Amino acid sequence: MDVATVSSGRQLASKWIKTNALLSSPYVARHIPPSSLFNAGNLRSMLGRYGMVVIKPVCGGGGMGVMRITYGGGRYRCTYMSRTRSFTSFAGLLAHVNRSRRGRAYLIQKGVHLATIAGRPIDYRVKYVKQDGVWTFRSMVGRVARRGLFVTNLCRGGHRLTAAQGIRRSLSSRWVAAKKREMRQLTKVATTLLESRFPGIGQLGYDYGIDRNGHVWILEVNTRPQ
Repeated sequence: MDVATVSSGRQLASKWIKTNALLSSPYVARHIPPSSLFNAGNLRSMLGRYGMVVIKPVCGGGGMGVMRITYGGGRYRCTYMSRTRSFTSFAGLLAHVNRSRRGRAYLIQKGVHLATIAGRPIDYRVKYVKQDGVWTFRSMVGRVARRGLFVTNLCRGGHRLTAAQGIRRSLSSRWVAAKKREMRQLTKVATTLLESRFPGIGQLGYDYGIDRNGHVWILEVNTRPQ
């Protein structure tokens, strides 16, 4: 009996490179939060425009180093894991972030107000693998953040449930089929883009967020999905 072969494939660590590749498609670009490389000017302007951003290492995973920053009422707030620091000046915020970054390159993303279950944000991991030369959906699951955290990673205490359960409980049962279909379609189109740009990739983990209005966002694409 033949044994199916799954390609481990090429790995791409840089979130910035993958984001720029996906932005080349107008269809996919509508589902990517506005993003820029981290510097003081970009952080200040994006906070002024959106009020909330997420910053993350260009290379990294597991929720390590990911921070949420908000601005409102004359105060800046920076949350890492369960700890939030508050600053009255942008200079104070910037010094704190730079100490935490430790010189690593970071990416800034517009913050997405994710749909929640009992006040805890939920996102979705879609695993797509190349098996015997054909791309196949391996799994689609929801991940609910541990209470008090904004990152949903299972290694940070997140709770897994089916995508259908997640959509039903955070939004509405009438959206389950449509949102699952939309994530699958985005995965197919985005994978075609990435494979044309980076031949040799063999497995991808897409992290999707659905906001409170039902819009689907591609938060991240991993070439070493867990």
